[in-house]
Amino acid sequence: MSTSTAPSLGRAAEDYIKAIFKLEQNGEAVSTNRLAEVVGVSPAAVTKAIRQLDQRELATHEPYHGVSLRPAGRKVALEIIRHHRLIETFLHDILGYSWDEVDEEAERLEHHISEKFEAAIDKLLGYPSFDPHGDPIPEHNGDVGPRRGTSLAGVKANDRVIVVRVRDRNPQALQYLAQLGVRVGTAIHVIEKQPFSGPLTLRINEQERVVGLELADHVFVEHDANAA
Repeated sequence: MSTSTAPSLGRAAEDYIKAIFKLEQNGEAVSTNRLAEVVGVSPAAVTKAIRQLDQRELATHEPYHGVSLRPAGRKVALEIIRHHRLIETFLHDILGYSWDEVDEEAERLEHHISEKFEAAIDKLLGYPSFDPHGDPIPEHNGDVGPRRGTSLAGVKANDRVIVVRVRDRNPQALQYLAQLGVRVGTAIHVIEKQPFSGPLTLRINEQERVVGLELADHVFVEHDANAA
């Protein structure tokens, strides 16, 4: 993946590009107000930033359609996300950070590592495909696999599932999930699902746990093909 574009942009522009990419990936219409909320700036600041990204042919804004990345902007976004997720994996697997600590640390570091350092940690880690939260790590050529799983909140009673991905933006939720024994790869048996948006009763590591739908929506699962 070429890095000739990203270093000259600056952290603020890279943050906008990454935020646009993630919102698009979630299927959201990327309005200036929504982007301002995610990045933590005013809508006026977003409008100015998008104008600058448009001038560099990285993003565009169409009235009633919102902001979208151009091919060059998508390439930059995937490069930044590759840095971020490799750093998260390095911090977690090599330095012993917990999975609720790695996102904030990677946010600070992702803008500053060289391609030589990126390649070195990729090799050290054994060329991982997923970060500690189960998100796919873009390959060096820019290819990226789909995000796996469906929300645990949508499972049925007596389903047996495997955790494949967890939302990474809420450290408190990650801490609590870890206390419940939920990790990527954890097997879960859904014992009961209460009606009218009620909680789920789960068996995790031979223990019963009750989890509300809000927390369950942080967890993404696939059917456990090895379940009896």
